[in-house]
Amino acid sequence: MSTTSNRNTEEQEKEHILMQDTTSRQTTRTPHIDVYEPAMCCNTGVCGSDPDATLITFTADCAAITDTGISITRHNLARDPENFVANPQVRNILDTVGSDALPVVQGDGQTVLTGAYPTRTQLLRMAGIATPSTLPITDVTPGQSGCCGGATGCC
Repeated sequence: MSTTSNRNTEEQEKEHILMQDTTSRQTTRTPHIDVYEPAMCCNTGVCGSDPDATLITFTADCAAITDTGISITRHNLARDPENFVANPQVRNILDTVGSDALPVVQGDGQTVLTGAYPTRTQLLRMAGIATPSTLPITDVTPGQSGCCGGATGCC
């Protein structure tokens, strides 16, 4: 009986350890960044004959960061107004400050920046990534952004 009881005890201990392992595991969550931008002719604003250098840099930074698996969603006031209205924080900021508060940047649903586009380093911090040197430099030129290409562009 002693052998059977030792085996049962060993099996119970293994089961207990397995239960501890599965309950102590933490699930990893991918951060999500939302950017509520002013009205632009296309989704990125990187179009036309003289695009804003800030938007070119921001678009390149977004591309580099999303390549790491971080989710960034850009909401354009001209093309996506329902998301501005549906988000109480963004709606309140617009009601209080007006369009000068745009862009409004949220990390996981919390407003973290208003009135300016975040730098690559700020985006990485919002995403919980500490080492920006691991990301490649991504060049985005007008026409590569998915809008304003050729004669049928939006601008």
